[in-house]
Amino acid sequence: MIVGVLVEITNRNVDKIFDYIVPKNLENDIKVGIRVSVPFGRMTLEGFVMEIKSSSELDDLKEIIDIVDKDVVLNDELLELGKIIRDKTLATLMSCYQTMLPKALKAKKNSTINIRYDTYYSLGDVTGKFNDNQLKIIDLVKEKGKVIKKELVDISLSSLNTLVRKGVLVEEKVEHYRVDYKEEKRDIKKLTPDQESCVNSVINGSDKAYLLYGVTGSGKTEVYMEIIDYYLSLGKTSIVLVPEISLTPQMINRFQVRFGNKIAAIHSALSDGEKYDEWRRIYRGEASIVIGARSAIFAPLDNLGVIIVDEEHSDSYKQSDPSPRYSAKEIALIRGETNHAPVVFGSATPSLEAMARAKKGVFKLLELPNRINGKKLPEVEIVDMNKSLGKSRGYFSPSLIESISNCLERKEQVILLLNRRGYASFVSCKNCGYTFKCPNCDITLTYHKSSNTLRCHYCGYGGKVYSKCPECGEASLSNLGVGTQKIEEELSKIFPDSKIVRMDFDTTSKKGMHEKIIESFKNHEYDILLGTQMVSKGLDFADVTLVGVINADTSLNIPDFRSAENTFSLLDQVAGRSGRSSKEGKVIIQTFNPDHYAINLVKNHNYLAFYEEEMNIRRKLKYPPFYYLCNIRISGKDTNYLLVEANKIKRSLERNLTSTIILGPSNASIFKMNNIFRYNILLKYKSDDYLIPLLNKILEHYKTNSKVKIDIDFNPSQIL
Repeated sequence: MIVGVLVEITNRNVDKIFDYIVPKNLENDIKVGIRVSVPFGRMTLEGFVMEIKSSSELDDLKEIIDIVDKDVVLNDELLELGKIIRDKTLATLMSCYQTMLPKALKAKKNSTINIRYDTYYSLGDVTGKFNDNQLKIIDLVKEKGKVIKKELVDISLSSLNTLVRKGVLVEEKVEHYRVDYKEEKRDIKKLTPDQESCVNSVINGSDKAYLLYGVTGSGKTEVYMEIIDYYLSLGKTSIVLVPEISLTPQMINRFQVRFGNKIAAIHSALSDGEKYDEWRRIYRGEASIVIGARSAIFAPLDNLGVIIVDEEHSDSYKQSDPSPRYSAKEIALIRGETNHAPVVFGSATPSLEAMARAKKGVFKLLELPNRINGKKLPEVEIVDMNKSLGKSRGYFSPSLIESISNCLERKEQVILLLNRRGYASFVSCKNCGYTFKCPNCDITLTYHKSSNTLRCHYCGYGGKVYSKCPECGEASLSNLGVGTQKIEEELSKIFPDSKIVRMDFDTTSKKGMHEKIIESFKNHEYDILLGTQMVSKGLDFADVTLVGVINADTSLNIPDFRSAENTFSLLDQVAGRSGRSSKEGKVIIQTFNPDHYAINLVKNHNYLAFYEEEMNIRRKLKYPPFYYLCNIRISGKDTNYLLVEANKIKRSLERNLTSTIILGPSNASIFKMNNIFRYNILLKYKSDDYLIPLLNKILEHYKTNSKVKIDIDFNPSQIL
């Protein structure tokens, strides 16, 4: 027996199948999709069995060493899906398979994670004479029928082991999952007529994909659960994707109340062991509903009934680095078609691409135009900070201060958004203009007051803060810009009696902190929740009646064609956190650009007007959804050599692609990252049959060139 094995190396030079002989003693256990260990040169590597055959065209084949798993790691659907991702992203096949799996199941040395077991004892043959210690143990087990080892406190371990050895006690090891789910309560809410209409359209329809466009607070999650319940009744499984880890605890809690331990979660806050346990629960059919971030789209579910993509507008569904640079939304459509399962995309601010597909009839449009409680959307006040100069206290306008005061007096809660973490954007010298920059990246360092350090948010570099300028020697350093730590400090001075909790990357880096902060705020342990964009989506607090945006212009100033769309979406989403229960809500947005359409249209929650305005601009500038994009990044350590090679690549593209717009090469937005220089060539195209073959040729040409690295990103979420 011969097997074709894809080894764990993700290098393009080794991206092919290697034949091995299967020893006779392993033939019965060999299956396509399992991991095996194989000799590879002087190394021992792991790999996936891709094919089984009776012969090979090659001579002098080596034997596989052993089988790593008895069960299949990659089923037929995932094996085929990996090939599709490879063809669509031009990544190596091994990197496509590795991204699908938890660490414990990746084909990689030292990736093993232990399975946890609980030890139980029950009575066996209770005959013979026993001492007092042994009788104590026997009586305890007899009383309970079966006892877990951790309940056997204050007992003699030697007596316990003697009883097991003599057969008086029967020892049984039962696998213990690291994640525990409560029993379901089947808390089913009565749907509104609009919600029922959306549910019926999906379960009775024949469309492949749906866009559920519902205003914030319109009950999209209840629609999702009702659809999933229907497919559960048919014995089918479901995947629910959420974009932010901050959304996961609340979403999991709502689904757990209704579906109990039928759910499994896959997201980055879980430990490697927890991810491994959840994966095995899914694989074994012990969980029917998978909830999680981007990677949950690869859950090894059988009999898939429906895929839900919540907050589909989020750019976190696109993997930018490392390769493969896939879109979970596109993978959802592929898996949906393979399994004849509908895909439901939901959002209060759908991406332009999704709404354009709905307008064309590619997606069926479903709408929830009203909040579930019948309440109107919150009133939005746009504060022109140009007119508030000299009147504001720090970064707080008089209007925002007054509104926070009124809210606190009523014992209600406030959410404040600042889309930047840290204390200050950068530290600069007022005397000579020197700015502290990362030595590895072409970007200023951010000051973090809590640790009194300067940090790079791209490579992780950290450095101490000087009292004097290293350039001119003057003690004239100042913190410019603003971060969440600085806002928290100002807020404490203005409202000294209020209880403030901050939710950003720094405060949520420890395991379980997202859930802890959300739960404590929900329980009224805090009055004000201050955070970055992770507070803008999906969160539902009954007593939040005021949302304030400190600086609405932050995302608007990013040099990216999606900056207006991202700004409108962020503002409209965070506005939707206010007044979600019986109390009236209010939103205050502070900006220096009050007339910009992305900000002005939030005032009336007018997504459709924004859509039309932005589509006109995209049409003229030839950006998505009217054109596809492909970014070619050329990176390396020698900037002069890189530029020469980048221009060679451009000339090759110009010779072969007649209908494609070619821009660049130009410096990447962050030209140097981790001491690597980066150039971009941006392609805009509608259709070009020569593009994929040409890009493959370019990748092949440079695969042995250690001085140049070529990365291809189709339809990038951002171009850095």
